[in-house]
Amino acid sequence: MKIGLIPVNVGVKDADRMIEIARTAEAVGFESLWTFEHVVVPLDYASKYPYSADGKMGVAPETNFVDPLIALTSIAAHTERVRLATGVNILPQTNPLLLAKQAASLDFVSKGRFMLGVGIGWLAEEFAALGIAFERRGARFDDYVQALRKVWSGEIVEHESEHLHWQGFKSHPTPIQKPFPVIIGGSKGKAFERIARYGDGWYAPTANVSQLAALLPALDAACAAVGRKRSSVEITAMWIPPLEGVDTVPRYQELGVSRLLVPLPALAAGAGPIDGIRRFADEVLSKMG
Repeated sequence: MKIGLIPVNVGVKDADRMIEIARTAEAVGFESLWTFEHVVVPLDYASKYPYSADGKMGVAPETNFVDPLIALTSIAAHTERVRLATGVNILPQTNPLLLAKQAASLDFVSKGRFMLGVGIGWLAEEFAALGIAFERRGARFDDYVQALRKVWSGEIVEHESEHLHWQGFKSHPTPIQKPFPVIIGGSKGKAFERIARYGDGWYAPTANVSQLAALLPALDAACAAVGRKRSSVEITAMWIPPLEGVDTVPRYQELGVSRLLVPLPALAAGAGPIDGIRRFADEVLSKMG
């Protein structure tokens, strides 16, 4: 089982501490480091965060939310082996051509360690602040994912759609990884249809193994509808060791999960992030083989 850490870009007091967290996590054996994305955190919002009971995301507007791609680029420069991933960036609220260039460049400078996690977004107020329509973001997401891959091919890009009008250009460097992994996050709406059609992996926003198990039939059905096996989708799920314990890891494996992400705040509670990471490595990672 691969074990990742999330998020390494939120709530960090300064750049030095962010790098220290990343280097420590790599040294003790974490397989990957993940980020969250919000460009802004509104003082108040009517939008409902779909993965909490109160509809709120649980961070104050003053929380340091370092841009994921900048954070991971800095971390890439100070690490050697650990994989880097966004969990997830909001694809419909960005310029897809610019994101294609940034993602390929990050894979290039990290020597093939980057995974692009993307989602459709839920915070209408953030879209409004960026001057981007919240409506039809799902349709734009579907279009953008297909367009991104054309840019990463290194071939002449021709992509004409309702949303994009790209003709007669190339973009280099291309990603080192071929194919370049796109991980799709979410479990609401048409998430499983999108994963089955366009995703190399699924980032499951679940809190425990029971929640994950309940969602797998929907993913199975979506994959079957496009003639795909669920085993071809790399599943990444959240894992909160203080609540579930190590005994649940075999169950995740039985369900086909490839990677578990440990929330950094769950390790840092009462100890600070660095001590929490080292303690987790001694008490858990060292016993997982």
